[in-house]
Amino acid sequence: MPPFRKPRRTKIIATLGPATDEPDVLEKLIKAGVDVVRLNFSHGHADEQRKRARAVRDLSEKLGRHVGILADLQGPKIRIARFEDGKVSLQEGAKFTIDVALASTAGNITQVGCDYKPLANDVTEGDRLLLDDGRIVLDVEAVKGSKIKCTVVVGGILSNNKGINLQGGGLSANALTDKDKQDIKTAAEMRVDFVAVSFPRSAEDMHQARALVKAAGSQAHLIAKIERAEALDVLEEIVDASDAVMVARGDLGVEIGDANLPPVQKHIIRMARDRDTVVITATQMMESMINNAIPTRAEVFDVANAVSDGTDAVMLSAETSVGQYPVQTVEAMGRICEQTERQPRTTRSRHRMGKAFGQIDEAIALSAMYVANHTDITAIAAFTESGGTPRMMSRISSGIPIFAMAPNSEVCRRMTLYRGVVPILLKAPLGHAKDVNEAAITKLQQLEIVAKGDLVIITAGELTGQHGGTDTMKIKKVE
Repeated sequence: MPPFRKPRRTKIIATLGPATDEPDVLEKLIKAGVDVVRLNFSHGHADEQRKRARAVRDLSEKLGRHVGILADLQGPKIRIARFEDGKVSLQEGAKFTIDVALASTAGNITQVGCDYKPLANDVTEGDRLLLDDGRIVLDVEAVKGSKIKCTVVVGGILSNNKGINLQGGGLSANALTDKDKQDIKTAAEMRVDFVAVSFPRSAEDMHQARALVKAAGSQAHLIAKIERAEALDVLEEIVDASDAVMVARGDLGVEIGDANLPPVQKHIIRMARDRDTVVITATQMMESMINNAIPTRAEVFDVANAVSDGTDAVMLSAETSVGQYPVQTVEAMGRICEQTERQPRTTRSRHRMGKAFGQIDEAIALSAMYVANHTDITAIAAFTESGGTPRMMSRISSGIPIFAMAPNSEVCRRMTLYRGVVPILLKAPLGHAKDVNEAAITKLQQLEIVAKGDLVIITAGELTGQHGGTDTMKIKKVE
């Protein structure tokens, strides 16, 4: 038997779009190693997203791979309106007004409208507004009724519908818009596995989203996109209210400043892992590959640093949705992840060392990883009903693959974001523990993961079919 090649531990999310709608591209992406696909509800129509979701499900079944689907809600993206001529060129030092009462197509070199009417109430003299992801900078000189009178600090070309951020945060827009609420219903109909909430300001935003998702009949896990400055003040509460968090570096970097972004990214990753929450690093990770077949050295280091810090997943946006080289981008990102994972620091962990365990399944999960990291173990087989035990295992840095054996495809797909976890569809047999152990070993042998003489750690519950019921760990030698 050829030597078993350990799977890549860090997961890759790829955004679908016109580029992936081309013939055979989506299949090539999945073959290249995409673990989760992202449907961006900021663009396209619901029918387009439904078609893409169906294609993912069909190809996943054809290729025998579990691929998760993430629905990314648009959220309250605050934008300027439109210009009479489509765009203007703003000069440094010029006066420019954002008028929330101006007609939506009446913008010109001196003023433009805004689709977010409360903006005039949210800003005051001395505030700094950042437009088009910070490319245009305006200082607020005065607010008079509907008019926000500004001076151009950094000029350039400003075109229709560009986003607005308030430096330091503080805009009062609700995280969930009417469009988001409708999109949640659409996502539930599509049976997506994850729903990402844009611009949450508090744990309450996530609680509201979870209630809407459940009311729509979905069991999708919730992802909080950390992209508002004020979210950092209540980060711990947002993490605890979410199944995963995303370091959404675009708007977050605009609000807090680029220089502050690297340490904040590391802080979010560390907090999420400490609190047993999945974490995703996103935005411009391989941006140059939209138009180039190879990444820049800076992009290689960016991906590698996120992997080294312990991110569960790295995400591609325009690189795959509209880029010229979507498949090559996924392949390049996979190579960077795998090479980084070979470094010793990515296989060592002191997670929860010195802390008491709160429940039995947590004690079993972390004990299994400790044993795996200090014994000649080939693989870990974790029977799970909900994915909870493999998720806790994945918080421990290790080079040992975790094969999570779940009774249904929905649970398998929810585990596609867990670092180091390979979902396998296999229900734990009812009966004696010996039967459970034999089922796990047989499955691993069938997949050519283990051979005679290998040591395997098996975790399970004496009472199968119960959430949080993992209470046993065995070390078995393959006969």
